[in-house]
Amino acid sequence: MTPWIAAFTAFTASALEFVEAATIVMAVGYTAGWRVALSATAWAVAVLLIVTGILGPLLVTYVPIAVLQIAVGIFLLLFGYTWLRKAIWRYAGRKSVRNEEAEFEKDVAQLKAHHERRYAFLTAFNGVLLEGLEVAIIVITFATERAGTFLWAAAGALAAGVLVVAAAAILRAPFSRIPENAMGFIVGVMLLTFGTFWSGEGLGYTWWAGDAALATIAAAYVLAAFVLIAVLRRPASA
Repeated sequence: MTPWIAAFTAFTASALEFVEAATIVMAVGYTAGWRVALSATAWAVAVLLIVTGILGPLLVTYVPIAVLQIAVGIFLLLFGYTWLRKAIWRYAGRKSVRNEEAEFEKDVAQLKAHHERRYAFLTAFNGVLLEGLEVAIIVITFATERAGTFLWAAAGALAAGVLVVAAAAILRAPFSRIPENAMGFIVGVMLLTFGTFWSGEGLGYTWWAGDAALATIAAAYVLAAFVLIAVLRRPASA
């Protein structure tokens, strides 16, 4: 697999997850104080580092590669399906586009209604942990291929994290102008592509063009997505 594809996929997916986590952390910071928000973030990051630091090497060392490829393929298919389905429904006008500013205001309203520092801490902790776990799973999956690819994916995720944190520190406002639906569409296609490719390899299927088959699989998913968008846009009477 081309390393930059792994880095790009991890970067885009991680950026979306980090943006959602940052929205929650900023809401907690503005309502319960930045000490609570940053403390919860630090604890969540520590848990993520421990989990990935233990789980990643154990999986690669003790689980057969074929089993890993099938399991990872299924995870990626589920993640990719979820992301692409949302993007298709939004492009078709059947689902509202995610608005980080609206999400921020909703989180602030919920936090103000509780008036508890413990609730605020758990909100930030859970937000960072859950979004971070998705990033960790996506990055760890690349370890099933080769160490170099995994390192590129990890670098992409790290770059996304640094970029989002820096932007949040400078702007201190929700990321309302990020084209999240377009990014979600791309990530959904890429995850479905990798999931299909690795599941096939785990089941013993030999792809006709090796890694180059990824482009064909991705093109097929893009075409299917455009067809679904066109069908869903039709009037109900049709």
